[in-house]
Amino acid sequence: MLRQRVITAVLMMAVLLPCLFAPGRLPFVLLSLVMIGAAGWEWARLNGQVALLPALGSGLALAAACWLTDAMPPKVGEAPLLWWSGVVAWALGGALVLRAGPGGWPRWPRLARWLLGLLLLWLAWTALTQAKDIGINFLLSVLCVVWAADIAAYFGGRAFGKRKLAPSISPGKSWEGVYSGMAGVLLLAVLWMAAEARWSLGSPSLFMLLQQRLGWAGLVLAAVLLAGLSVVGDLFESLVKRAAGAKDSSNLLPGHGGVLDRIDALLPVLPAALALITL
Repeated sequence: MLRQRVITAVLMMAVLLPCLFAPGRLPFVLLSLVMIGAAGWEWARLNGQVALLPALGSGLALAAACWLTDAMPPKVGEAPLLWWSGVVAWALGGALVLRAGPGGWPRWPRLARWLLGLLLLWLAWTALTQAKDIGINFLLSVLCVVWAADIAAYFGGRAFGKRKLAPSISPGKSWEGVYSGMAGVLLLAVLWMAAEARWSLGSPSLFMLLQQRLGWAGLVLAAVLLAGLSVVGDLFESLVKRAAGAKDSSNLLPGHGGVLDRIDALLPVLPAALALITL
Protein backbone atom coordinates (compact mmCIF):
# COMPACT_ATOMS: atom_id res chain seq x y z
CA MET A 1 0.00 0.00 0.00
CA LEU A 2 2.78 2.46 0.89
CA ARG A 3 4.58 1.77 -2.39
CA GLN A 4 1.36 2.39 -4.31
CA ARG A 5 0.71 5.63 -2.43
CA VAL A 6 4.22 6.90 -3.17
CA ILE A 7 4.00 6.04 -6.88
CA THR A 8 0.63 7.77 -7.21
CA ALA A 9 1.88 10.84 -5.33
CA VAL A 10 4.96 11.11 -7.56
CA LEU A 11 2.82 10.84 -10.70
CA MET A 12 0.41 13.48 -9.42
CA MET A 13 3.26 15.89 -8.70
CA ALA A 14 4.76 15.16 -12.12
CA VAL A 15 1.51 16.38 -13.67
CA LEU A 16 0.72 19.20 -11.24
CA LEU A 17 4.05 21.02 -11.09
CA PRO A 18 4.48 21.61 -14.87
CA CYS A 19 0.90 22.91 -15.05
CA LEU A 20 1.43 25.11 -12.00
CA PHE A 21 4.60 26.74 -13.30
CA ALA A 22 3.70 26.77 -17.01
CA PRO A 23 3.51 30.19 -18.73
CA GLY A 24 -0.08 31.39 -18.76
CA ARG A 25 -2.96 29.99 -16.76
CA LEU A 26 -4.55 27.59 -19.27
CA PRO A 27 -2.64 24.40 -18.31
CA PHE A 28 -3.47 24.83 -14.62
CA VAL A 29 -7.10 25.68 -15.37
CA LEU A 30 -7.54 22.60 -17.58
CA LEU A 31 -5.94 20.28 -15.02
CA SER A 32 -8.08 21.70 -12.23
CA LEU A 33 -11.20 21.30 -14.37
CA VAL A 34 -10.44 17.62 -14.82
CA MET A 35 -9.97 17.23 -11.07
CA ILE A 36 -13.13 19.14 -10.11
CA GLY A 37 -15.12 17.19 -12.67
CA ALA A 38 -13.89 13.94 -11.12
CA ALA A 39 -14.82 15.26 -7.67
CA GLY A 40 -18.32 16.09 -8.93
CA TRP A 41 -18.68 12.54 -10.27
CA GLU A 42 -17.59 11.14 -6.90
CA TRP A 43 -19.98 13.40 -5.01
CA ALA A 44 -22.94 12.29 -7.13
CA ARG A 45 -22.10 8.64 -6.52
CA LEU A 46 -21.82 9.18 -2.76
CA ASN A 47 -25.25 10.80 -2.73
CA GLY A 48 -27.40 8.29 -4.54
CA GLN A 49 -26.53 8.84 -8.20
CA VAL A 50 -25.03 5.39 -8.70
CA ALA A 51 -25.97 5.04 -12.38
CA LEU A 52 -23.18 5.94 -14.80
CA LEU A 53 -24.89 8.70 -16.78
CA PRO A 54 -26.26 10.80 -13.88
CA ALA A 55 -22.97 10.60 -12.00
CA LEU A 56 -20.89 11.35 -15.09
CA GLY A 57 -23.28 14.13 -16.06
CA SER A 58 -22.83 15.71 -12.63
CA GLY A 59 -19.07 15.85 -13.09
CA LEU A 60 -19.34 17.25 -16.60
CA ALA A 61 -21.95 19.84 -15.56
CA LEU A 62 -19.75 21.00 -12.69
CA ALA A 63 -16.68 21.29 -14.93
CA ALA A 64 -18.73 23.22 -17.51
CA ALA A 65 -20.04 25.61 -14.84
CA CYS A 66 -16.49 26.23 -13.65
CA TRP A 67 -15.30 26.80 -17.22
CA LEU A 68 -18.06 29.35 -17.80
CA THR A 69 -17.20 31.08 -14.52
CA ASP A 70 -13.58 31.33 -15.60
CA ALA A 71 -14.63 33.40 -18.60
CA MET A 72 -15.81 36.15 -16.21
CA PRO A 73 -14.19 35.30 -12.85
CA PRO A 74 -15.17 37.21 -9.70
CA LYS A 75 -12.18 39.29 -8.68
CA VAL A 76 -10.93 38.73 -5.15
CA GLY A 77 -11.42 42.25 -3.85
CA GLU A 78 -14.71 42.72 -5.72
CA ALA A 79 -16.45 39.62 -4.37
CA PRO A 80 -16.05 39.57 -0.57
CA LEU A 81 -19.69 38.56 -0.15
CA LEU A 82 -19.11 35.42 -2.20
CA TRP A 83 -16.11 34.30 -0.15
CA TRP A 84 -17.67 35.21 3.20
CA SER A 85 -20.87 33.39 2.27
CA GLY A 86 -18.73 30.30 1.83
CA VAL A 87 -17.14 30.79 5.25
CA VAL A 88 -20.53 31.15 6.94
CA ALA A 89 -21.92 28.13 5.08
CA TRP A 90 -19.01 25.96 6.17
CA ALA A 91 -18.90 27.22 9.76
CA LEU A 92 -22.62 27.12 10.55
CA GLY A 93 -23.82 24.52 8.07
CA GLY A 94 -20.87 22.29 8.79
CA ALA A 95 -21.59 22.44 12.52
CA LEU A 96 -25.24 21.47 11.97
CA VAL A 97 -24.41 18.58 9.66
CA LEU A 98 -21.65 17.23 11.87
CA ARG A 99 -23.84 17.47 14.95
CA ALA A 100 -26.54 15.38 13.24
CA GLY A 101 -23.96 12.72 12.44
CA PRO A 102 -23.87 10.16 9.60
CA GLY A 103 -27.46 9.14 10.34
CA GLY A 104 -28.76 12.64 9.77
CA TRP A 105 -27.24 13.20 6.35
CA PRO A 106 -29.49 10.77 4.38
CA ARG A 107 -32.57 12.51 5.81
CA TRP A 108 -31.78 15.54 3.71
CA PRO A 109 -33.53 15.51 0.28
CA ARG A 110 -31.28 13.86 -2.26
CA LEU A 111 -31.52 16.83 -4.64
CA ALA A 112 -30.49 19.23 -1.87
CA ARG A 113 -27.47 17.10 -0.95
CA TRP A 114 -26.43 16.82 -4.58
CA LEU A 115 -26.75 20.55 -5.28
CA LEU A 116 -25.02 21.55 -2.04
CA GLY A 117 -21.95 19.48 -2.82
CA LEU A 118 -21.67 20.76 -6.39
CA LEU A 119 -22.04 24.34 -5.18
CA LEU A 120 -19.31 23.93 -2.57
CA LEU A 121 -17.02 22.33 -5.16
CA TRP A 122 -17.69 25.18 -7.60
CA LEU A 123 -16.88 27.76 -4.92
CA ALA A 124 -13.63 26.00 -4.00
CA TRP A 125 -12.56 25.75 -7.66
CA THR A 126 -13.32 29.44 -8.22
CA ALA A 127 -11.24 30.34 -5.17
CA LEU A 128 -8.44 28.02 -6.34
CA THR A 129 -8.07 29.73 -9.71
CA GLN A 130 -8.29 33.17 -8.11
CA ALA A 131 -5.54 32.19 -5.68
CA LYS A 132 -3.39 31.08 -8.63
CA ASP A 133 -3.96 34.45 -10.30
CA ILE A 134 -2.70 36.24 -7.16
CA GLY A 135 0.54 34.27 -7.42
CA ILE A 136 2.07 30.83 -7.07
CA ASN A 137 3.55 31.73 -3.69
CA PHE A 138 0.10 32.72 -2.42
CA LEU A 139 -1.55 29.56 -3.76
CA LEU A 140 1.14 27.29 -2.32
CA SER A 141 0.88 28.96 1.08
CA VAL A 142 -2.88 28.26 1.13
CA LEU A 143 -2.38 24.63 0.11
CA CYS A 144 0.32 24.19 2.72
CA VAL A 145 -2.03 25.41 5.45
CA VAL A 146 -4.06 22.25 4.93
CA TRP A 147 -1.05 19.97 4.57
CA ALA A 148 0.65 21.39 7.67
CA ALA A 149 -2.55 21.12 9.72
CA ASP A 150 -3.07 17.53 8.60
CA ILE A 151 0.51 16.40 9.28
CA ALA A 152 0.74 18.15 12.65
CA ALA A 153 -2.68 16.81 13.68
CA TYR A 154 -1.65 13.28 12.76
CA PHE A 155 1.54 13.28 14.83
CA GLY A 156 0.05 15.35 17.65
CA GLY A 157 -2.95 13.06 17.85
CA ARG A 158 -0.78 9.96 17.97
CA ALA A 159 1.44 11.43 20.67
CA PHE A 160 -1.12 13.19 22.86
CA GLY A 161 -4.58 12.22 21.65
CA LYS A 162 -6.97 11.27 24.46
CA ARG A 163 -10.25 13.13 23.89
CA LYS A 164 -12.10 11.94 20.78
CA LEU A 165 -13.22 14.69 18.44
CA ALA A 166 -16.03 12.95 16.51
CA PRO A 167 -15.99 9.21 17.26
CA SER A 168 -19.07 8.43 15.17
CA ILE A 169 -17.54 10.08 12.11
CA SER A 170 -13.76 9.68 12.35
CA PRO A 171 -12.71 7.65 15.41
CA GLY A 172 -9.01 8.41 14.94
CA LYS A 173 -9.32 12.18 15.34
CA SER A 174 -8.83 13.85 18.71
CA TRP A 175 -9.02 17.37 20.13
CA GLU A 176 -5.31 17.20 20.86
CA GLY A 177 -4.76 16.52 17.17
CA VAL A 178 -6.81 19.60 16.28
CA TYR A 179 -4.74 21.79 18.60
CA SER A 180 -1.55 20.30 17.19
CA GLY A 181 -2.75 21.12 13.67
CA MET A 182 -3.36 24.73 14.66
CA ALA A 183 0.11 24.94 16.19
CA GLY A 184 1.55 23.45 13.00
CA VAL A 185 -0.10 26.15 10.87
CA LEU A 186 1.24 28.90 13.14
CA LEU A 187 4.74 27.45 12.88
CA LEU A 188 4.37 27.25 9.11
CA ALA A 189 3.33 30.92 9.00
CA VAL A 190 6.41 32.02 10.95
CA LEU A 191 8.80 29.97 8.81
CA TRP A 192 7.16 31.05 5.54
CA MET A 193 7.37 34.73 6.44
CA ALA A 194 10.99 34.32 7.49
CA ALA A 195 11.70 32.87 4.04
CA GLU A 196 9.87 35.78 2.38
CA ALA A 197 12.01 38.24 4.34
CA ARG A 198 15.13 36.56 3.01
CA TRP A 199 14.18 35.67 -0.58
CA SER A 200 11.91 37.10 -3.23
CA LEU A 201 9.16 34.57 -3.88
CA GLY A 202 7.38 36.42 -6.65
CA SER A 203 4.14 37.24 -4.82
CA PRO A 204 3.08 37.74 -1.21
CA SER A 205 1.98 34.66 0.68
CA LEU A 206 -1.32 34.33 2.50
CA PHE A 207 0.54 34.80 5.78
CA MET A 208 2.26 37.99 4.67
CA LEU A 209 -1.00 39.53 3.47
CA LEU A 210 -2.78 38.61 6.69
CA GLN A 211 -0.01 40.05 8.84
CA GLN A 212 0.10 43.28 6.82
CA ARG A 213 -3.67 43.78 6.96
CA LEU A 214 -4.60 42.34 10.36
CA GLY A 215 -1.40 42.50 12.39
CA TRP A 216 0.16 39.64 14.31
CA ALA A 217 -2.89 39.00 16.47
CA GLY A 218 -5.08 38.87 13.37
CA LEU A 219 -2.67 36.49 11.70
CA VAL A 220 -2.83 34.12 14.67
CA LEU A 221 -6.64 34.19 14.75
CA ALA A 222 -6.84 33.69 10.98
CA ALA A 223 -4.43 30.75 11.07
CA VAL A 224 -6.45 29.10 13.84
CA LEU A 225 -9.66 29.64 11.86
CA LEU A 226 -8.21 28.14 8.69
CA ALA A 227 -6.85 25.12 10.56
CA GLY A 228 -10.25 24.62 12.18
CA LEU A 229 -12.06 24.85 8.84
CA SER A 230 -9.72 22.24 7.35
CA VAL A 231 -10.90 19.84 10.06
CA VAL A 232 -14.53 20.64 9.26
CA GLY A 233 -13.96 19.86 5.57
CA ASP A 234 -12.26 16.58 6.40
CA LEU A 235 -14.99 15.51 8.84
CA PHE A 236 -17.76 16.52 6.45
CA GLU A 237 -16.49 14.26 3.70
CA SER A 238 -15.92 11.44 6.19
CA LEU A 239 -19.54 11.82 7.35
CA VAL A 240 -20.85 11.63 3.79
CA LYS A 241 -18.79 8.51 3.10
CA ARG A 242 -20.02 6.84 6.30
CA ALA A 243 -23.61 7.68 5.39
CA ALA A 244 -23.04 6.09 1.98
CA GLY A 245 -21.21 3.07 3.43
CA ALA A 246 -18.08 3.87 1.42
CA LYS A 247 -14.46 3.72 2.57
CA ASP A 248 -13.17 6.07 -0.13
CA SER A 249 -14.86 8.51 -2.49
CA SER A 250 -13.57 6.40 -5.41
CA ASN A 251 -10.51 4.46 -6.57
CA LEU A 252 -9.29 7.04 -9.07
CA LEU A 253 -6.04 7.59 -7.17
CA PRO A 254 -4.58 4.19 -6.23
CA GLY A 255 -3.47 4.15 -2.63
CA HIS A 256 -5.12 7.52 -1.94
CA GLY A 257 -8.77 6.83 -2.69
CA GLY A 258 -10.51 9.48 -4.76
CA VAL A 259 -10.12 13.16 -5.60
CA LEU A 260 -12.52 14.18 -2.82
CA ASP A 261 -10.37 12.27 -0.34
CA ARG A 262 -7.42 14.49 -1.32
CA ILE A 263 -9.19 17.87 -1.46
CA ASP A 264 -11.86 17.62 1.26
CA ALA A 265 -10.00 19.85 3.75
CA LEU A 266 -9.27 22.40 1.01
CA LEU A 267 -12.93 22.98 0.16
CA PRO A 268 -13.61 25.40 3.05
CA VAL A 269 -10.05 26.72 3.36
CA LEU A 270 -9.75 28.11 -0.19
CA PRO A 271 -12.72 30.51 -0.03
CA ALA A 272 -11.91 31.36 3.58
CA ALA A 273 -8.37 32.41 2.63
CA LEU A 274 -9.72 34.80 0.00
CA ALA A 275 -12.33 36.12 2.42
CA LEU A 276 -9.70 36.90 5.03
CA ILE A 277 -7.48 38.90 2.68
CA THR A 278 -10.45 41.13 1.76
CA LEU A 279 -10.52 42.50 5.33
